[in-house]
Amino acid sequence: MCKKKISLFYIVSLISVSLIVTNSYQIYAVDSGQESTEDQCIICHTEIDYMPDDFQEYDIHSSEGLSCTGCHGGDSSATEEEDAMSAANGFVGSPDKKDIPKLCGRCHSNIEFMRVFQPRIATDQVTQYYTSTHGEKLLKGDDKVAVCTNCHSTHAILPATDPRSTIYPLNVPKTCRKCHSNAVYMKGRNIPTNQYEIYSRSVHGEALLKHRDIGAPACNDCHGNHGATPPGITSVTHLCGSCHVNNLEFFRKTLMARAFEELDFHGCEQCHGYHSVQRAEIDFVGVGQSSFCLKCHDEGDAGYEAAGKMRSHLADLVSLYDSTNAQMLKVRIKGMNDIDIGYLLQDAKQSIILSRTMVHTFDPIQVHAQTRQGIEHLEKALDLAEAEIDEYYYRRIGFVYSSIAFVILGLGIFLKIRTNKKQ
Repeated sequence: MCKKKISLFYIVSLISVSLIVTNSYQIYAVDSGQESTEDQCIICHTEIDYMPDDFQEYDIHSSEGLSCTGCHGGDSSATEEEDAMSAANGFVGSPDKKDIPKLCGRCHSNIEFMRVFQPRIATDQVTQYYTSTHGEKLLKGDDKVAVCTNCHSTHAILPATDPRSTIYPLNVPKTCRKCHSNAVYMKGRNIPTNQYEIYSRSVHGEALLKHRDIGAPACNDCHGNHGATPPGITSVTHLCGSCHVNNLEFFRKTLMARAFEELDFHGCEQCHGYHSVQRAEIDFVGVGQSSFCLKCHDEGDAGYEAAGKMRSHLADLVSLYDSTNAQMLKVRIKGMNDIDIGYLLQDAKQSIILSRTMVHTFDPIQVHAQTRQGIEHLEKALDLAEAEIDEYYYRRIGFVYSSIAFVILGLGIFLKIRTNKKQ
């Protein structure tokens, strides 16, 4: 009886799944005017060697069994060209560029349809697109802007998680570059076309493109995806803060943040730039030639003095860290115990990171409090390193004395044996 119930449940489950898949495909088929039969579009175009240049069988739509007629209209079950591509069967050929977002939206904005294929995917992409700079210009009749196919491709569309996809994180900058690095195509836009070159040399660009760290920000992480737009004055800080959380929280509470807003300065960008962001260095703080602080502060004002003090505290910590690290290497080379020293150095390294973050408070007292913690760790590490090195030399001296004693003892035994033999 139990086996019969299990079998019945299994059969009912299979039927339910089949009905869901069949129903979803019928929605597509009705919308595109086709029946679920062998795709004559593919067969015919393959025979006459007239397939689109970018056509790939692994395309997500083809993989899910969605036919050419979904976008181009017509009847994919018809074997005659006149029937397959007739206006009566809804054939439209290549859609106009201005119509592509709405065309893609027929499926991608239909939550009932999309939940069968990708339940978690957003279905408001078209709405977002028309809020973007691209979408707004398209509505005004500008067809030299990106639409869905410019970013996702046409016949080789893949999920963003697939490394072959044009929107895989490593590929996003190159996808945006197709338009934004083309000076001829972008002529008249009044925006630079060297963003990719600048970005590729930045700390973000090197992490993504050189070290292949897909956690590093690409174009869409700052500008958005379907709702792509230049970040505004108030949004830049929050964009950077989505990754650099502590920096954001410290900065927002300062008088500097309020002053930046009043002066229409772009938060983090004012010091670090945007496409050209470089790896943080302590020389960015202080009153030296590389200091960001000197962009606004002159000698004698409070900001100038604060910058100098913060730089001094950071330099003391970093200098002591380098010295302690050198001592640990000596301990390691001599074969002594460096485990506890290594742990203290790790704690000090974290203090350096936190101290650099604390710079965004623009308060020398808070920076000093953090660097002081790191210095305390390093002082303990130095004491341990010196103790290990002293122990090493103590053992060496002991070894020398022991060796001399053994030599004397051996010599004495030798002489004793020799004397006995003579007797």
